[in-house]
Amino acid sequence: MTIRAIVLFTAALLFGAFSAHAGNLGNPVSLNEKAPPVYKAKFETSKGTFVIEVHRDWAPNGADRFYNLVKNGFYNDARFFRVISGFMVQFGISGNPDVSAVWRDATIPDDPVKQSNTRGMVSFATAGPNTRTTQVFINFGDNAGLDGQGFAPFGQVVKGMEVVDSIYDGYGEGAPRGRGPDQGRVQSEGNAYLVEAYPKLDYIKKATIEP
Repeated sequence: MTIRAIVLFTAALLFGAFSAHAGNLGNPVSLNEKAPPVYKAKFETSKGTFVIEVHRDWAPNGADRFYNLVKNGFYNDARFFRVISGFMVQFGISGNPDVSAVWRDATIPDDPVKQSNTRGMVSFATAGPNTRTTQVFINFGDNAGLDGQGFAPFGQVVKGMEVVDSIYDGYGEGAPRGRGPDQGRVQSEGNAYLVEAYPKLDYIKKATIEP
Protein backbone atom coordinates (compact mmCIF):
# COMPACT_ATOMS: atom_id res chain seq x y z
CA MET A 1 0.00 0.00 0.00
CA THR A 2 1.40 3.45 -0.94
CA ILE A 3 1.82 6.28 1.56
CA ARG A 4 -1.05 8.11 -0.14
CA ALA A 5 -3.34 5.10 0.18
CA ILE A 6 -2.43 4.62 3.85
CA VAL A 7 -3.18 8.27 4.61
CA LEU A 8 -6.56 8.09 2.85
CA PHE A 9 -7.47 4.82 4.59
CA THR A 10 -6.56 6.24 8.02
CA ALA A 11 -8.57 9.39 7.32
CA ALA A 12 -11.60 7.33 6.38
CA LEU A 13 -11.39 5.36 9.62
CA LEU A 14 -11.10 8.54 11.67
CA PHE A 15 -14.06 10.15 9.95
CA GLY A 16 -16.13 7.05 10.58
CA ALA A 17 -15.24 7.18 14.25
CA PHE A 18 -16.16 10.87 14.48
CA SER A 19 -19.48 10.28 12.72
CA ALA A 20 -20.47 7.59 15.21
CA HIS A 21 -20.89 10.10 18.02
CA ALA A 22 -23.31 12.93 18.71
CA GLY A 23 -21.61 16.32 18.66
CA ASN A 24 -19.07 15.21 16.08
CA LEU A 25 -16.80 16.66 13.42
CA GLY A 26 -19.12 15.47 10.69
CA ASN A 27 -21.83 17.83 11.93
CA PRO A 28 -20.54 21.37 12.58
CA VAL A 29 -23.91 22.61 13.85
CA SER A 30 -23.70 20.17 16.77
CA LEU A 31 -20.41 21.65 18.01
CA ASN A 32 -21.71 24.84 19.58
CA GLU A 33 -20.58 24.69 23.20
CA LYS A 34 -19.90 28.04 24.86
CA ALA A 35 -16.25 28.34 25.85
CA PRO A 36 -15.07 29.22 29.37
CA PRO A 37 -14.11 32.89 29.91
CA VAL A 38 -10.42 31.87 29.79
CA TYR A 39 -8.99 28.53 28.72
CA LYS A 40 -5.75 27.01 27.46
CA ALA A 41 -5.26 24.79 24.42
CA LYS A 42 -2.16 22.59 24.30
CA PHE A 43 -0.70 21.74 20.89
CA GLU A 44 1.69 18.79 20.70
CA THR A 45 3.50 19.09 17.38
CA SER A 46 6.32 17.54 15.39
CA LYS A 47 8.57 20.33 16.75
CA GLY A 48 7.45 20.31 20.37
CA THR A 49 4.61 21.68 22.47
CA PHE A 50 3.09 25.14 22.67
CA VAL A 51 0.11 26.48 24.61
CA ILE A 52 -2.46 29.06 23.51
CA GLU A 53 -4.38 30.96 26.18
CA VAL A 54 -7.78 32.10 24.91
CA HIS A 55 -9.78 35.02 26.31
CA ARG A 56 -13.43 34.85 25.34
CA ASP A 57 -14.00 38.57 25.93
CA TRP A 58 -11.46 39.39 23.22
CA ALA A 59 -13.46 37.66 20.47
CA PRO A 60 -16.33 35.47 21.73
CA ASN A 61 -17.34 33.91 18.42
CA GLY A 62 -13.76 33.00 17.61
CA ALA A 63 -13.09 31.70 21.11
CA ASP A 64 -16.17 29.47 21.03
CA ARG A 65 -15.34 28.04 17.60
CA PHE A 66 -11.73 27.35 18.53
CA TYR A 67 -12.80 25.67 21.79
CA ASN A 68 -15.14 23.28 19.98
CA LEU A 69 -12.62 22.47 17.27
CA VAL A 70 -9.80 21.71 19.72
CA LYS A 71 -12.03 19.79 22.15
CA ASN A 72 -13.34 17.53 19.38
CA GLY A 73 -10.00 16.77 17.72
CA PHE A 74 -10.33 18.82 14.54
CA TYR A 75 -6.71 19.95 14.54
CA ASN A 76 -5.18 16.54 15.23
CA ASP A 77 -2.77 15.54 12.44
CA ALA A 78 -3.26 18.86 10.62
CA ARG A 79 -0.28 20.43 8.84
CA PHE A 80 1.13 23.93 9.21
CA PHE A 81 0.57 24.51 5.51
CA ARG A 82 1.39 28.23 5.19
CA VAL A 83 4.46 29.49 7.04
CA ILE A 84 5.91 32.87 6.08
CA SER A 85 9.07 33.86 7.94
CA GLY A 86 8.67 37.05 9.96
CA PHE A 87 4.92 37.17 9.30
CA MET A 88 2.83 34.23 10.50
CA VAL A 89 2.15 30.48 10.55
CA GLN A 90 -1.25 29.25 9.39
CA PHE A 91 -3.07 25.98 10.01
CA GLY A 92 -6.60 24.66 10.31
CA ILE A 93 -7.45 22.64 7.22
CA SER A 94 -8.23 19.09 8.27
CA GLY A 95 -5.99 16.32 7.01
CA ASN A 96 -9.20 14.45 6.16
CA PRO A 97 -10.93 15.87 3.05
CA ASP A 98 -14.30 14.51 4.20
CA VAL A 99 -14.05 16.58 7.37
CA SER A 100 -12.86 19.64 5.42
CA ALA A 101 -15.86 19.38 3.11
CA VAL A 102 -18.44 19.72 5.89
CA TRP A 103 -16.61 22.60 7.61
CA ARG A 104 -15.73 24.65 4.55
CA ASP A 105 -18.97 26.67 4.68
CA ALA A 106 -19.52 26.48 8.46
CA THR A 107 -18.87 30.17 8.99
CA ILE A 108 -19.11 32.22 12.17
CA PRO A 109 -19.96 35.94 12.53
CA ASP A 110 -17.15 38.44 12.78
CA ASP A 111 -15.93 39.74 16.13
CA PRO A 112 -14.88 43.35 16.70
CA VAL A 113 -11.10 43.69 16.82
CA LYS A 114 -10.23 44.41 20.46
CA GLN A 115 -6.60 43.21 20.55
CA SER A 116 -3.73 43.80 18.15
CA ASN A 117 -2.03 41.18 15.97
CA THR A 118 1.29 41.43 17.75
CA ARG A 119 3.83 38.65 18.21
CA GLY A 120 2.27 35.45 19.56
CA MET A 121 -1.33 36.55 19.08
CA VAL A 122 -3.70 34.08 17.42
CA SER A 123 -6.49 35.02 15.00
CA PHE A 124 -8.81 33.29 12.57
CA ALA A 125 -8.05 33.65 8.89
CA THR A 126 -10.79 35.29 6.85
CA ALA A 127 -11.64 35.82 3.19
CA GLY A 128 -13.97 38.75 3.89
CA PRO A 129 -16.83 39.65 6.23
CA ASN A 130 -18.29 36.74 8.21
CA THR A 131 -16.22 34.04 6.46
CA ARG A 132 -14.23 32.56 9.36
CA THR A 133 -14.41 28.77 9.62
CA THR A 134 -11.49 26.68 10.96
CA GLN A 135 -8.23 28.25 9.77
CA VAL A 136 -6.16 30.22 12.27
CA PHE A 137 -2.73 31.85 12.29
CA ILE A 138 -0.12 32.77 14.86
CA ASN A 139 1.72 36.04 14.36
CA PHE A 140 5.51 35.82 14.28
CA GLY A 141 5.97 39.59 14.56
CA ASP A 142 4.06 42.83 15.01
CA ASN A 143 1.35 42.66 12.35
CA ALA A 144 -0.82 45.49 13.63
CA GLY A 145 -1.64 46.33 10.03
CA LEU A 146 -4.00 43.35 10.07
CA ASP A 147 -6.16 44.90 12.78
CA GLY A 148 -7.94 47.25 10.41
CA GLN A 149 -8.65 44.35 8.04
CA GLY A 150 -10.87 42.60 10.57
CA PHE A 151 -8.50 39.95 11.91
CA ALA A 152 -9.58 39.68 15.56
CA PRO A 153 -7.13 37.97 17.95
CA PHE A 154 -8.84 35.59 20.38
CA GLY A 155 -5.78 34.21 22.17
CA GLN A 156 -2.04 34.25 22.47
CA VAL A 157 0.80 31.77 22.78
CA VAL A 158 1.81 31.77 26.46
CA LYS A 159 4.21 28.84 26.36
CA GLY A 160 6.45 27.43 23.63
CA MET A 161 6.72 30.40 21.28
CA GLU A 162 10.20 29.12 20.45
CA VAL A 163 8.50 25.96 19.13
CA VAL A 164 6.23 28.08 16.93
CA ASP A 165 9.30 29.97 15.66
CA SER A 166 10.93 26.67 14.65
CA ILE A 167 8.06 25.39 12.48
CA TYR A 168 9.35 24.60 8.98
CA ASP A 169 9.05 27.61 6.68
CA GLY A 170 10.98 26.41 3.66
CA TYR A 171 7.97 26.26 1.34
CA GLY A 172 6.85 29.81 2.08
CA GLU A 173 3.72 31.34 0.58
CA GLY A 174 1.15 29.02 -0.94
CA ALA A 175 0.29 28.60 -4.59
CA PRO A 176 -0.23 30.39 -6.89
CA ARG A 177 1.74 33.28 -5.36
CA GLY A 178 4.44 31.02 -3.92
CA ARG A 179 5.80 27.49 -4.04
CA GLY A 180 3.85 26.27 -1.00
CA PRO A 181 0.73 24.09 -0.94
CA ASP A 182 -2.37 24.95 -2.92
CA GLN A 183 -5.20 25.43 -0.42
CA GLY A 184 -7.78 24.07 -2.82
CA ARG A 185 -5.88 20.82 -3.08
CA VAL A 186 -5.35 20.70 0.69
CA GLN A 187 -9.13 20.97 1.09
CA SER A 188 -9.93 18.32 -1.52
CA GLU A 189 -7.04 15.88 -0.97
CA GLY A 190 -5.91 16.48 2.61
CA ASN A 191 -2.77 14.93 4.04
CA ALA A 192 -2.43 12.55 1.10
CA TYR A 193 -1.46 15.56 -1.02
CA LEU A 194 0.70 17.23 1.62
CA VAL A 195 2.65 14.15 2.68
CA GLU A 196 3.48 13.37 -0.93
CA ALA A 197 4.23 16.86 -2.26
CA TYR A 198 5.40 18.70 0.89
CA PRO A 199 6.97 16.09 3.16
CA LYS A 200 8.90 18.60 5.29
CA LEU A 201 5.82 20.34 6.67
CA ASP A 202 5.52 20.23 10.44
CA TYR A 203 2.21 19.12 11.88
CA ILE A 204 0.02 18.93 14.96
CA LYS A 205 0.10 15.54 16.62
CA LYS A 206 -2.66 16.35 19.08
CA ALA A 207 -4.48 19.43 20.37
CA THR A 208 -6.37 19.36 23.67
CA ILE A 209 -8.09 21.71 26.09
CA GLU A 210 -6.09 21.83 29.31
CA PRO A 211 -8.07 20.96 32.45
